[in-house]
Amino acid sequence: MAPNGGGGRSSLALALSPRESTAFDRWALTLVRNGVASARLRFALWDGFELPCDGPPVGTLILKTRRALLNWVWDPDLNFGEAYMSGEVEVDGDLVAVLEEAYRALRGARARPSWWRAANDLARAKANVHVHYDLGNAFYRLWLDREMLYTCAYFPTAECTLEEAQVAKMDLVCRKLGLKAGDRVVEAGCGWGALALHMAREYGATVRAFNVSHEQIAFARERAAREGLAGRVEFVEDDYRNISGTFDIFVSVGMLEHVGLPDYATFGDVIDRALAPDGRALLHFIGRNQPKPLNAWIRKRIFPGAYPPTLAEVFLGVIEPHGFSVLDVENLRLHYALTLKHWLERFDRSTHEIATMFDAPFVRAWRLYLAGSQASFTTGAMQLFQVVLARGETNRVPWTRP
Repeated sequence: MAPNGGGGRSSLALALSPRESTAFDRWALTLVRNGVASARLRFALWDGFELPCDGPPVGTLILKTRRALLNWVWDPDLNFGEAYMSGEVEVDGDLVAVLEEAYRALRGARARPSWWRAANDLARAKANVHVHYDLGNAFYRLWLDREMLYTCAYFPTAECTLEEAQVAKMDLVCRKLGLKAGDRVVEAGCGWGALALHMAREYGATVRAFNVSHEQIAFARERAAREGLAGRVEFVEDDYRNISGTFDIFVSVGMLEHVGLPDYATFGDVIDRALAPDGRALLHFIGRNQPKPLNAWIRKRIFPGAYPPTLAEVFLGVIEPHGFSVLDVENLRLHYALTLKHWLERFDRSTHEIATMFDAPFVRAWRLYLAGSQASFTTGAMQLFQVVLARGETNRVPWTRP
């Protein structure tokens, strides 16, 4: 697969497209272009017909079939991704730069009305996690860091390696929480276990970490045993709603996006019953500045059930009902853009191995997802929030920001 997603004309394209575009096709292409009218992007059809742009183009989007063209007109949020995944749309140019240009052109556009506010009950939550996180540890090992952290890293300097930045992220979380030896920690959504193990190894905490992904929990348990930390860290294959006991620390890194807006009250209830009177909590999550559902193609192909909330939605749904004090709010948006740049570079170096594990459409889908995510953070379409909480009456809080 070429780095820019290019390639020759497929048999599918030949079968679905006439030799020459019609006036109707060219009119439909104008509708596509008008959806991002200010973008410095060219749009082209299978026969070479092209709509130029004002100024030097960042790239060209080539629609190789009439089906891709009409589907894009009908539902661009869903069908651009579908057509790119199948190879019916190609991008001539740097994919991230092209997507950044499109996102900037869409800034301020009114979102399509959406009824989508699905609740993620126990069965749905487990099924959603299985789609994304149980693709196989070998797949993620190809492009994540040594710690297998699949959340935003923290770069003290832009020159840090991904490995250094992920360790720095874990330390940042621990410092914000004022973590100390003997603290009892519960983690909701622990991934492959790196943060839980870091808290135990480096800070002397005891940790119970919950996750419904069987593959991730198995990996984390094996690593805990190998590092001699099984007595300090318990990995529980269960849903966050079943957390019980009292803890000094509640932490959730990269899981709130999967809770679902209708279940925020339940999530807040879990934090409330889990936290000791002097307890602290940290929520690390992808969010937005204004309410908007996640892209339909991402929900279908990558993250079913996901929703990136605004701070207001988190405050109203999770924090305010229990009178928690907000101690700190930080936006690490550009740190996530740089994290994704590292991930995409590593992914691109591993496309041959990934194609042998899955297939070419899977490679194209995940490349689009990683590139689009990077573009969404560089353009401000997405945010990455860290929010630190405590009970309103406690004075056991950090004196200064760590």
